[in-house]
Amino acid sequence: MLGKKVVLVGYSGHGYVIAETAFENDIEIVGYSEKEIQDSNPFNIEYLGFEGDENFIGWNKEYSFIIGVGNNILRQKIANLITSKGKSIESIIHKSASISKSAKIGTGVFVNKNVAVNSFAIIGKNSILNTGCIVEHECILHDSVHIAPGAVLAGNVRVGERSFVGANAVIKQGIIVGKDVIIGSGAVVINDILDNEVWVGNPAKKIIYL
Repeated sequence: MLGKKVVLVGYSGHGYVIAETAFENDIEIVGYSEKEIQDSNPFNIEYLGFEGDENFIGWNKEYSFIIGVGNNILRQKIANLITSKGKSIESIIHKSASISKSAKIGTGVFVNKNVAVNSFAIIGKNSILNTGCIVEHECILHDSVHIAPGAVLAGNVRVGERSFVGANAVIKQGIIVGKDVIIGSGAVVINDILDNEVWVGNPAKKIIYL
């Protein structure tokens, strides 16, 4: 990414973490995109406008993009918009992360501090591997997944698109997690999970909303 100029889409909370890591990697952020100017601007980044506008300045420049949005559904929508404009989305990997040479990391992935990704794991595009999480051998994460801080995925776990694994959750080896799933913080998952379900507890159980 040396020499590339990037636009940060989403400049709060998770976006601050992305921005800080980008700067530590000597990546130039030319500006940020939000619906309106943010009151807080800790890195003094220029406001470029809203990427949802057709006349957004970023579409007419030789910029690539990084996405600072934690919400999986929104992040995927933003990624689809960016790629529809013929622009690329860069991955940001913290220098302290440990990634196996045999692992595959998709485009637009954020790998935070002290993350471990082991042999032959596959990380889908626009996913987040947050602080200190562990993705063991041969796990497959589909697109726009978020693995929260401290979570552990044992070997051969499968996680579907847009699913969220909460902080310090543990998923047993070989488990299959469907699409659009939420796994609560500290949950211990020992059973497969279908699409669109919410699981919490130890051992994890499905929550049914009335």
